[in-house]
Amino acid sequence: VQLQASGGGLVQAGGSLRLSCAASGLSFVNYNMGWFRQASGKGREFVSAVRRSDGSTHFADSVKGRFTISRDNAKNTVYLQMNSLKPEDTAVYYCAAGIVWGSYSPSQFGYWGQGTQVTVSS
Repeated sequence: VQLQASGGGLVQAGGSLRLSCAASGLSFVNYNMGWFRQASGKGREFVSAVRRSDGSTHFADSVKGRFTISRDNAKNTVYLQMNSLKPEDTAVYYCAAGIVWGSYSPSQFGYWGQGTQVTVSS
């Protein structure tokens, strides 16, 4: 299984980025897809997830109203559109695949990508 995240970079506060995560080696439609992030010196935290069955979504309070998540099952890809970025959004962003919906702990996601760096300057 491979999850290849891309789209990170350096952006000014208030700007936007779109992350992509291309999956291979798994039956994409059968997995919930999530995004997590880890800032320097901190633990990995949940950002957003999209459900396998109906495409419903869930967001961390810190990103609600600014981030959107979507999936394209035909392309085996999940996206994270990040708008109104803040310096506190700076982190390495990871995509992940899992089976259980309703728990957004990293332990519920069995497959992980390599991460992409997002840096937001003030």
